Amino acid sequence: MKVIATVFRKEMLDTLRDRRAIIFMIVVPMLLFPMLFQVMISVSKRNAAKVQAKELRVVVIDQGNASRFVEMLRERGDVDVVTSVPRDSIAGLIQSDSLDGAFLFSSSFDDDVAEMKPGRVDFYFKSADETGIVRDRLQETLDRYEKEILDERFSRLELDQSIVEPVRVESHNVASMEERVGTRVGGLLPYMFILFCFLGSMYPAIDLGAGEKERGTLETLLTAPVNRFHILLGKFGVVVVSGLLSAAMSIAGLFVSFKRSPDLPPEFMNLIVRVLGWDTILLLMSLLVPLTIFFAGVLLSVSLTARSFKEAQSLISPLNIALILPAAMGLMPGVQLTLGNAWIPVMNVSLATKEIIAGTISPTELSVVYVSLIVLAVASLWGSAWWFGRESTIFRS
Repeated sequence: MKVIATVFRKEMLDTLRDRRAIIFMIVVPMLLFPMLFQVMISVSKRNAAKVQAKELRVVVIDQGNASRFVEMLRERGDVDVVTSVPRDSIAGLIQSDSLDGAFLFSSSFDDDVAEMKPGRVDFYFKSADETGIVRDRLQETLDRYEKEILDERFSRLELDQSIVEPVRVESHNVASMEERVGTRVGGLLPYMFILFCFLGSMYPAIDLGAGEKERGTLETLLTAPVNRFHILLGKFGVVVVSGLLSAAMSIAGLFVSFKRSPDLPPEFMNLIVRVLGWDTILLLMSLLVPLTIFFAGVLLSVSLTARSFKEAQSLISPLNIALILPAAMGLMPGVQLTLGNAWIPVMNVSLATKEIIAGTISPTELSVVYVSLIVLAVASLWGSAWWFGRESTIFRS
């Protein structure tokens, strides 16, 4: 044990002297969330304000109908009403952003309304995202126009408007706020934590394997009267600690980003603190420990295979894709942790983390995830020890 601790201290000091390792272990995870969060909020607010302030160019083909609606659009002051555009070119002009919207009234619109029938109007708009700010701005005028027609009808018939509301539905969402937060952001957080675990482990693993081979210090270390497995365990510990430190820094960066955002309401901040309490964080870290051990075994094995630092980087780069794909499964709506996918590496951590944040994790499924991760961690350690023990691996040329 003393030998392992000595090797660990020696390798950790060397790692902490590596500027690249420090950047990927501490600086990037700590700063990425605050910077990303602030940029997203700033860009979102700026774009929304820009769209809200923009004067809308709207085509109205009324065919002699709906004069009141055209008047309501012109009264707004932020809408330029155009009436001289060919009907068959409207969709193309909106698609090319030459127009912001169009209203096409049927030739019998006024007559249908006068006879208390529904009058037809075709509303054209372009909305590639869920915000639909331009659509909502125009829809607001259309809704007011419709309300005026309804008010006039009820007044003419001397009826109470509540007569058209035979059923009043009061919706009650029984899902807790933790479940809603877990569903919306619970997929993104494990994706980031897993990614930082991998990145935090990657550079120390490359340096402790291929880096030492390139510098010629690995052979010197192996000549010491020390069991080779103990040397590997010392290196292994440094890689695992580096990965977990990176994940911990990403969690700290997440809290900093929330704290430093003035646009977040206090209620939301209190919810985040409640959802990501110490019990939740410790449970998440307990999942990341065996996962990081698995990463350490794979990364060290690949690093020891490479002849140089550059070659190790090129060999490890494809592993990022293999990591991202299962981790991204947690971002997909409707994908939940089951006894089947609880055995799938990386994906099980992503889905389990989302369930933990939502407070809906099943003890049975969580146990399967732990068993799967522990088996992977042990197999990874055994595999890297076997690989490290081969002379052809160490002295590959």
